[in-house]
Amino acid sequence: MSVDTATVRKVAGLARIAISDGEAEALVPELNNILGWIEQLQEVDTSSVEPMTAVIANHLRLRDDVVTEGEIRDQVLANAPQAEHGFFAVPKVIE
Repeated sequence: MSVDTATVRKVAGLARIAISDGEAEALVPELNNILGWIEQLQEVDTSSVEPMTAVIANHLRLRDDVVTEGEIRDQVLANAPQAEHGFFAVPKVIE
């Protein structure tokens, strides 16, 4: 695929960038070089490369998700600044 000045002007218009005729002419070989590099990258065989989400391995440091019987209301409410009738008590915000 090659880019001409009409394509450069159209892309500039879509991007709402004002360019002069000289700038459009200067961008034609630059965009053609970029597209050439992309074509080279498409020729690389990546079938044996595993997809990755990060460059370095990240391991989550979370506790195991273990199902318990619960029944620890008193321990949970011990962290509350105020508790009433077995529930968290919050201050009234609407008069």
